Amino acid sequence: MTTARFPLGRIVATPGALSALEHSGDNIGMLLRRHVTGDWGELDEHDRSENELSVEQGFRILSAYTLGSGVRIWIITEADRSGTTLFLPSEY
Repeated sequence: MTTARFPLGRIVATPGALSALEHSGDNIGMLLRRHVTGDWGELDEHDRSENELSVEQGFRILSAYTLGSGVRIWIITEADRSGTTLFLPSEY
């Protein structure tokens, strides 16, 4: 298993994200593990590069995943690493 590249802080999820996860059956722990180990999901090369810089420099980190149900979910870890939020793009 790959080690965490940054702290997640307090983990929270919006009602929409929780509902989507419940409906899809996807594992929230697996998504968080992917995020914290640098598997940014479905980001383009520019956003992947920005995340690598963000890990090194302490900026906000974004990952995007498509759940088994086809719903897209985002995970953002704040720049100060105080918290990580799971939410739907429509909730941004």
